[in-house]
Amino acid sequence: MPPRAFRIAYDGTGYYGFQRQPDVATVEDTVFDALRALEVLDADKPVGYAAAGRTDAGVSALAQTIAFESPEWLSPRAFNAELPADIRAWAATDVPAAFHATHDASRREYTYHLYAPTDAGDSIETEAEPVDDDRFHAACAALSGTHDVHNLTPDDHNTERSPTLEATRDGDYLIVTVTAGGFARELVRRLVSLARAVGAGMDSPAKIDRAFDSEPLPGHEGVAPAPPEPLVLTAVDYPGLEFDTDEEAAASARELFEARRIERRTGARVAGRLADGVR
Repeated sequence: MPPRAFRIAYDGTGYYGFQRQPDVATVEDTVFDALRALEVLDADKPVGYAAAGRTDAGVSALAQTIAFESPEWLSPRAFNAELPADIRAWAATDVPAAFHATHDASRREYTYHLYAPTDAGDSIETEAEPVDDDRFHAACAALSGTHDVHNLTPDDHNTERSPTLEATRDGDYLIVTVTAGGFARELVRRLVSLARAVGAGMDSPAKIDRAFDSEPLPGHEGVAPAPPEPLVLTAVDYPGLEFDTDEEAAASARELFEARRIERRTGARVAGRLADGVR
């Protein structure tokens, strides 16, 4: 069977990350279960299988990419027939026999929706200090470029990375876009966490230089990762590769994720009513 690559979107809040793990629900396990139900897979994993990246528990994706030897009839809409509503295939393309979804990606993009009001009066009581946009943008610039990020990841090797951080203001939120050829574990969330601490004045800009120092940060100075739920893998680029959108599958994905948006907006209103009513 020829290899094919699929674009997969998923709401990661109900999963313990993308990569397979024993005894917990992961996106990859769920994808493999769907392939078994479709009688495409009868082994541990598909032949030639690889994925663009491993998202952490709670992290969502728009453009996760998986590739494997696939029958011609397996379109995104056929894939979706056995996938749950929070995981949707929406585009696909044939790829060369030597294609590798991990190693052939030239650029990955993550987007973090950071709650970061600029005025203390807009902040809920349990939220950290308000963020100054100028300080936050300066922190993003300082965090961009090639550095050894060993203090910002649990990885203990291959820790030289070259991220670029940019942010735009959207009301009480900063939309933080982080791009790189590849990422160490938890790196995006720790970069966002450090930028927020500097932007809010809880840490000085010197903390960034300290984080990139060759010496390990002591525990009390460590940078904890930002929460995973606001993070989305939004793009994965492959030079010369064009994906064909399956319009029926894409429409299904939009409808299902829009329903989730309404559900969560409604949940937020209920939570707000409870918060306003407790006096």
